[in-house]
Amino acid sequence: MSGTLFPRERVVVAPGAVHVPGWLPVERRRELVEACRAWARGPVPIRRTVLPGGGVMSVQTVCVGWHWRPYRYSRTADDVNGARVAAFPDWLVELGREALVAAYGQEQGRQEYTPDTALINFYDGAARMGMHQDKEERSAAPVVSLSIGDSCVFRFGNTETRGRPYTDVELASGDLFVFGGPARFAFHGVPKVVPGTADPDAGMSSGRLNITLRETGL
Repeated sequence: MSGTLFPRERVVVAPGAVHVPGWLPVERRRELVEACRAWARGPVPIRRTVLPGGGVMSVQTVCVGWHWRPYRYSRTADDVNGARVAAFPDWLVELGREALVAAYGQEQGRQEYTPDTALINFYDGAARMGMHQDKEERSAAPVVSLSIGDSCVFRFGNTETRGRPYTDVELASGDLFVFGGPARFAFHGVPKVVPGTADPDAGMSSGRLNITLRETGL
């Protein structure tokens, strides 16, 4: 999608939910890909999360700042190798603040946003994410979502049910999606990844990286 002839416009998908296409320049994408590769090697390596019922998620996940497991946060990855997760860097806090300004169009409140965890999901061509809410956090601050690599169908729903009404949004490499305010606890998921749409200029020849920044409130 980085070679799209006509720029895609910023879209308010729902009150508090904003899609900003092509927000990350290719240089920032490359930097994020390299950072994610380093985090994927450890101290807690990337893995497929095992759900409480015994199912295994199709995406591969690595965490920064706090370790997420269904359905809580901890400083150490007791379900993986017991190690403490990588520290959350200051430059990622600043990136999250820049993203809020891009989405909401104002500097007000920018310095109050202090994400302290990142969940990084890698999708191969077969990976999916079912409809879910991000609700393990004690903070209602917005979630900042960054996409790199293959495009996907991102399904953004409502706060009451996993079903309709929902809106399907195409997220391409470099896209930003922010959801906060009345949309903060909306159900959302990824029913489809589009193989062959990756971003070699960013170092992604296949697959999709999704980086979500959050305030845990912990």
